[in-house]
Amino acid sequence: MTIRDMTVSDVERLAGVAEAETTLAMTEDAFRAFYDRTARPVWGYLARLTGDRALADDLLQETFYRFLRSGATPETEAHRRNTLFKIATNLARDAHRRRRVRPFFLGDLPDVASHEDAAVTFEQTTDVGRAMRALKPRDRAMLWLAYAEGSSHQEIAGVMGVQTASVKLLLFRARRRLAALLSRPAVKGGA
Repeated sequence: MTIRDMTVSDVERLAGVAEAETTLAMTEDAFRAFYDRTARPVWGYLARLTGDRALADDLLQETFYRFLRSGATPETEAHRRNTLFKIATNLARDAHRRRRVRPFFLGDLPDVASHEDAAVTFEQTTDVGRAMRALKPRDRAMLWLAYAEGSSHQEIAGVMGVQTASVKLLLFRARRRLAALLSRPAVKGGA
């Protein structure tokens, strides 16, 4: 096919292919290594936020797809990681909006089928697991990022879309709410 034979739609299609090729800034090997380092923490974050392991699997896949398609060229590993968590947070929020019928962050996790997940199941049956499910979504996400992922205040601010100066106060309030839930004799799964 020559240039004269091309239609407008052919040119647009070729431009889309060229754009797709240029947006994948990482090599395949670099992406595999990055995925191996970050997939588990991002999945854990998504599973904790949504309370649904299957949804976390889907959102994890979509998170990495959007990361690759974004075309961003983060300079450091920390910046790439923060970008992933920000994408994951936005996808979890979108999933929440789509499924308003079921309360967000309060769903019961399915029974565990393997020994690998025994620790996750045990944690979910403890008071801390029930109290975390009773927290508001933002509090839950901030606590998870700060204490499970070890993110800095600046990283949390970037992921959650708040000012860095606000993170310390927001974390304080979230810890206080969690402590109040834990001090109750019987913590209920939704509140």
